[in-house]
Amino acid sequence: MSTQRNPWLALSALVVGFFMILLDMTIVAVANPAIMASLHTDINKVIWVTSAYLLGYAVPLLVTGRLGDRFGPKNIYLIGLVVFTLSSLGCGLSGSIEMLIAARAVQGLGAALMTPQTMAVITRTFPPDRRGAAMGLWGGVAGLASLVGPIVGGVLVDGFSWKWIFYINVPIGVIAFVLALWLVPSLETHSHRFDIPGVILSAAGMFLLVFGIQEGNTRDWDAMIWLMIGAGVVVLAAFVFYQSRATGEPLVPLSLFRDRNFALSSVAIAAMSAAVTSMMVPSYFFLQGVREMSPTRSALVFAPMAIVTGIIAPFIGRMSDRLHPRIVPTIGFVLFALSTFWFAALMKPDASITWFLVAAAISGVANACIWAPLASTATHNLPVQQAGAGAGVYNTTRQVGAVLGSAAVSALVSARLTAHGLGGGKISEGAAAHVTMPEFIKDSFSSALSQSMLLPAGILLIGVIASALFVRHGRSAVDRPEPVREKADTLSH
Repeated sequence: MSTQRNPWLALSALVVGFFMILLDMTIVAVANPAIMASLHTDINKVIWVTSAYLLGYAVPLLVTGRLGDRFGPKNIYLIGLVVFTLSSLGCGLSGSIEMLIAARAVQGLGAALMTPQTMAVITRTFPPDRRGAAMGLWGGVAGLASLVGPIVGGVLVDGFSWKWIFYINVPIGVIAFVLALWLVPSLETHSHRFDIPGVILSAAGMFLLVFGIQEGNTRDWDAMIWLMIGAGVVVLAAFVFYQSRATGEPLVPLSLFRDRNFALSSVAIAAMSAAVTSMMVPSYFFLQGVREMSPTRSALVFAPMAIVTGIIAPFIGRMSDRLHPRIVPTIGFVLFALSTFWFAALMKPDASITWFLVAAAISGVANACIWAPLASTATHNLPVQQAGAGAGVYNTTRQVGAVLGSAAVSALVSARLTAHGLGGGKISEGAAAHVTMPEFIKDSFSSALSQSMLLPAGILLIGVIASALFVRHGRSAVDRPEPVREKADTLSH
């Protein structure tokens, strides 16, 4: 057997699982109203179905990247795939909102085990001047998943039930497992010690902050909520201080942030993830509640965004390798911010759906300019021995952004509905059940959701600033891909 493998084959196998993770996120977005009606719950609890997944995804990422370095990306990826697939089955079998939220948290853990390994394999097997093309494939898969997810989700919800959006992961998971077992090579492992106090501090801080933000409106922003939010900020600050003083091997190597482009990429990807997560919630409630679309039709409104992203992302990825790092992502963030402000302006009961489709297509160009170039810029100068840690930190900031975006938009939607005299829970259940909404309610409901869309639009401006500050790449610490060792002993260290 050859000791070298084509890295594109390994990446192609890994992105099947990555596709499933993104498919699951976009499927759930379009199914939220149906889940709310079926399980007789309200908007705050149904958004916890997303937030629990994102929280379970974000918190372990700092550790799972290191696990890939220690025991091999292939092994950790396969374990995560098993966890994700089995918990997807558990989600489908859930009979209450509490069971579904718990199963989604476990599903997030599976996703956390898988995701850093994909980026680590790219970093360790592709030379720096070809990583843009590899990340282009990664970005193209993200675009394809964002297209297939809502459409498949809409078809499954309309034709069967919301439970099938989780059952579909089971056959995909089996296929992904077989492909990864066959095509992904074993890479050299590196010994690591694990920072347990750091894990506890980061997990506690994130939970306190997210729970406080998301539940704030439910509890009328009482003293307990502000105490939780404040405690979360203090614990996370303590975590950063502890990491800066750690004498062993810290959970977050702060030295990574000495690289200006890595630090700015982390800020930009957090903003991007927060914006994408927070824009989908009001969008689907508007299309299904105000415009009375089925899940399938509402998903098709965003099809141009995914189609354009999937088609042009690989080309944008290759092009970005030859340009200054700031050019492509800055253009992308500007376009995405403008199109999101446009979405907000279009959220009226009588607005033309054609303009939604045009705005979605522009968003597709923006997404293609952001995902792959940012990942390529972040990983360009990572040394091999920090590939897992760097991928873990980068993906953690991405997921932290998604968690905070989900929590913040939940609080904002509920607050705006209350401000318009509607009340978050009852009106949302009515929309979810496809009850015809009176015209006078449609105007207020649309205004509340439109105002909520200003949150993701504003967050994207942070990405504009961060990407505009990128500098040209210095000489990479890795001039060639790491040799593949087919029979590396993952326990030898």
